[in-house]
Order: sequence, then C-alpha cells, then structure tokens
Amino acid sequence: MERLICLAVGYVCGLLQTGYLVGKLNHVDIRKKGSGNAGSTNALRVLGWKAGLMTFAGDVLKCVAAFLITFFMYRGSDALPMLTMYAGAGVTLGHNFPFYMNFKGGKGIAVMAGMVVVNSFWHLPQSLLMIPVTLAFFVVPVAVTKYISVGSLAAYTVFLIEMVIAGQIGWFEMDAARCYELYGVLFILTTLAWYRHRENIKRLAAGTENQFGSKKKER
Repeated sequence: MERLICLAVGYVCGLLQTGYLVGKLNHVDIRKKGSGNAGSTNALRVLGWKAGLMTFAGDVLKCVAAFLITFFMYRGSDALPMLTMYAGAGVTLGHNFPFYMNFKGGKGIAVMAGMVVVNSFWHLPQSLLMIPVTLAFFVVPVAVTKYISVGSLAAYTVFLIEMVIAGQIGWFEMDAARCYELYGVLFILTTLAWYRHRENIKRLAAGTENQFGSKKKER
C-alpha cells in the first residue's frame, strides 16, 4: 500500500505540465509545435532558452515536491529511499502520461534531473558527487555530438549505474531486497526513457535528428 500511495503522490505532482503552461503563456500549444513533445527540449527549441529553462525548472521542482511529501509522510521508515523512488516513478508517469492531456506529455528527462538532486542527499557529502557526474554525462555528449537526446539518454543510464553503486556501498542504509527493488524501479524508468526517445533514436540512425543550436524543424 505504501508503494501505491507514493506512486499516486508522484503522479499527482507529475500532472503539472510546465511545458504546456509555459507554451500557453506564449500563446502556443507546445504539443503542436516542433517535435510535439511537452518537455524542456521542445520548449527550448520552439520558444527559446527562457521558456526552456522555466520548463526544466518546473519539472525538476515537481519531482522535489513529490520527494518532500513522501519523505515527511514516511520519515523514519527503513525503506525511505525505495519509497521516494516510487514517488519519482509516479512523477515520471504523470509527466509522461497526463490523463487530462490524452496521456501526451514529456519524456521524463527533467524529472530524472530532479531525481538526481533529491537522491544526492542520502549520504552527505559524498553523495553530492552524483550531481556533477550525471551532469557531465549529459553535457559532454551534447557538446561532442550536438544532440540533446544523446546526452539525455547517457545521463539517465549513468544515473541508474550511480544508484546501483550507491546502494551496493551502503549509502541508502536499506536491506538488499529493498535496494534491489529500488534498482528495478529505476531500471524500468530508464527503459521507459529509452522507449520515449525511440523516434529520436531512429532519426539519429538516419542522420536527421535536430542538433542543438540548429534551426528547429516542424514534425
């Protein structure tokens, strides 16, 4: 039941579609422009860096909100890192599949950034290293390839690896079964991120993916 509650809390928080709201402030339905995605990257390409930054910040903050709600609901629990991961999964589902927008949302990368932030506080100060490491695995691939999708998927995959390492060296202070469950939830989220980027992957293979800084294309 705790897991379902955390998923529900996260899903409700994830329903705040920052990209859609920012688009409406600019008299644009972001779902009908660019890639048709309601996330940060499309907001950046269609509406500019300010809109992209606002969208990213809002999507990160809704993940932080879900984490804090879950943290205070279940503080003292010996499964708290696992429960907050379920909340993060809920945010991802709400962000990617908002029921009131015909389940057409974003791809969950900014939400992942929020999960990196909140999970970097479990074993201070060492755990703070997760933030620059994950950021590096986003920035370097984007700088080299100019493809945001490549950096996004690299960062998500590295986040999964970091969390497994953190759990195995005892940063979460949970028993093995709960650590493995946390890894399983995050593995599913990582797989979902790759699936949500399937069209980007096809375009990368075909050489037609938009590069960062290039003129945006309507799709």
